[in-house]
Amino acid sequence: MIERYTTKEFKNFWTEEYKYKKWLEVEIAVLDAYVKLGKIPAGVVTAIKKKAKINIQRINELELITQHDLIAFLESLKESVGTDAKWIHMGLTSYDIEDTALALLLKESGEIILKELESLLDVIKKRAKEEKYTLIAGRTHGIQAEPISVGLKFLVWYDEALRNKRRLLSAIETISYGKISGACGNYPHITPELERLVCKNLGLKPAPISTQIIQRDNHAEFILALAMIATSCEKTAQEIRHLQRTEIHELEEPFGSGQKGSSAMPHKKNPVICERICGLARVIRANSMAAMQNIPLWGERDISNSSSERIIIPDSIMLTHYMLRKTKDVISGLKIINKNLEKNLELTRGQIFSGRILKEFLAKGIERETAYKIVQSSAFRAEAENKHLRDILLEDKLVKKTFSAKAVTDFFNPKYYLRWVDYIFDAVFKQ
Repeated sequence: MIERYTTKEFKNFWTEEYKYKKWLEVEIAVLDAYVKLGKIPAGVVTAIKKKAKINIQRINELELITQHDLIAFLESLKESVGTDAKWIHMGLTSYDIEDTALALLLKESGEIILKELESLLDVIKKRAKEEKYTLIAGRTHGIQAEPISVGLKFLVWYDEALRNKRRLLSAIETISYGKISGACGNYPHITPELERLVCKNLGLKPAPISTQIIQRDNHAEFILALAMIATSCEKTAQEIRHLQRTEIHELEEPFGSGQKGSSAMPHKKNPVICERICGLARVIRANSMAAMQNIPLWGERDISNSSSERIIIPDSIMLTHYMLRKTKDVISGLKIINKNLEKNLELTRGQIFSGRILKEFLAKGIERETAYKIVQSSAFRAEAENKHLRDILLEDKLVKKTFSAKAVTDFFNPKYYLRWVDYIFDAVFKQ
């Protein structure tokens, strides 16, 4: 159940009670705007504010009859407010209230997620600096390629998180629009000035144009931004899972003192947090597809978007926040297994340096095909004979003619691959 993945920030957020609180906040903002426009006596609104009560049980009872949640909400308010309730919801349609309130919820949720994303950025940056020069075998296609640093791995995650921050900021801006424009969006019983006053009072912007609703591409952009964040968390978690495998075991997610990995195999330390992150990312990506499908609606609206939004919006928001927090916990407590980093760098007995050796041949003016053939055949022979590539190269006539033994030995210095690490770090942190 989603409750398992609900952080304390959202414990009482996506609840019926909080939703109705936002609905009432919008209704009151409309009344205040009417007062400012001289349409309602100020004393009436003051009285409504004092008397209005949210009674969830009563709303639910009324909704069983009305089959309309906002009408049930309004009838419940009437019971607590009395005759002054005639001023509430005057000239409005349901989604003037619901969509404007949803914008408030999305904006507030986005700001909470943004704070957690910024916290994750701080943790990644710290770990990147700590492991800036820690050598690790870089891998492409799952095969050892060339040495890099652990810090560079963290830095890739940091750079992607920065892009996610920009996406989220843009998405928050996109959904921070309200609408008080009537059943088809053309202000039949109200005025654009009323909408402007209401939105200003609520900290939103008035939608330049709306139908009965705010258009759902806005909401889809927000959910897509969350899906991007979730997928980046998955990318990080998947790499950690890959590097925690027994045969590699260079990284290891935190494992508590009383934690158990398996009911049958006591030795197991499984990357369960990372696996959970990868699984939850699939849910948010699937939700983003539903959000996209909510964009095309009939005419000025139909209600096919509403049912799915009640699930995909709160679930995506709460899961994204949870995943960010767990990703932060994993990276903060991530164990670097230095002995295995060193062991795995030696695993290919020097073949991981073949790219540099090829470059050194070319620098000496040796034709590329010839150079490539020498290095490749030497690497394959080293593997077949279980020898170090350096020793195989030193037996080659062209190699001995072209390079000194010391020069050949220097080709296998992994620190050569860290020459531009400072430059890369500076480039990323200057953004």
